[in-house]
Amino acid sequence: MSEESPLKIDACFSPQLYSVYKDEDSIVVIIDIFRATSAICTAFHNGAKEIIPVATVDEARAYKEKGMLAGAERNAIKIEGFDFGNSPFDYMGEHVVGKTIALTTTNGTQAIDVSKDAYKVVIGAFTNMSALCDWLVSQNRNILLLCSGWKNRFNLEDSIFAGAMTAELSKRNPNYKLGDACLALDYLYQMAKENPMKFLSRASHKERLHKLNLKDDIRYCLQPDLTDCIPVLENGVLVKMKLR
Repeated sequence: MSEESPLKIDACFSPQLYSVYKDEDSIVVIIDIFRATSAICTAFHNGAKEIIPVATVDEARAYKEKGMLAGAERNAIKIEGFDFGNSPFDYMGEHVVGKTIALTTTNGTQAIDVSKDAYKVVIGAFTNMSALCDWLVSQNRNILLLCSGWKNRFNLEDSIFAGAMTAELSKRNPNYKLGDACLALDYLYQMAKENPMKFLSRASHKERLHKLNLKDDIRYCLQPDLTDCIPVLENGVLVKMKLR
């Protein structure tokens, strides 16, 4: 990046819109708070070696048939025959240490798939937000916050996280130029930050998870800074970033 060019942060509300925001100079932050990006961060925090994100259940099943651990979720429900669903609690414990895991989810892995050719793709969640913001500021690059949404539609939880990222990044570097989407999401986050759980009480995906008895997942995914792991996409595979 040229020193004369102002660094930009923008936000994209769904993978369907990615082509509009695509920028070869940007680091793309994948956001799927309920629950894929939270689960991915948890897996690496618990010692997973790598995660292979795939767009379809058939691709995940092919890895499973080769003897690899595999997770698959659609409509917030674990698909029968797979080792994991999309809950962070699935990825806690000795069973993930040193393992390669194939993963497909309703929304998060779709966002990874559309942005896989970006300059760099990293995974963001409340659980790794401070470490991620510190690293992003150090990179001196444009940033695109890519919300996974729900089946290519806007959703509230990814949006308030993108707003939280915007606020935190702006604190670290007030010279970022913010796109209109980031400005709007920063305002949204200011309304939500005192009690995100309450703010999201009527959000569609929160209601969906409640009906499936996944309230503990919701609470976990809204907790800040549980890990300093930053998953990064390298040659189509997510690995834990090596920080100096």
